[in-house]
Amino acid sequence: MMNKATFKLVATASLLMSALLLQGCSPEVGSKEWCADLKEKPKGEWSVNEGKDFAKHCIF
Repeated sequence: MMNKATFKLVATASLLMSALLLQGCSPEVGSKEWCADLKEKPKGEWSVNEGKDFAKHCIF
């Protein structure tokens, strides 16, 4: 059996690996796929940088 510290370490490592894997699958900022994905995302959930990048790459 794992103790609490080992369990927390394994859980944290698993979350970090999942985040890295998901990040690697996202389309490049400014690509057609990225613009389409952002159009689907509610504007209230956009970051400031996403809004700037959307205006720069997808509108102009």
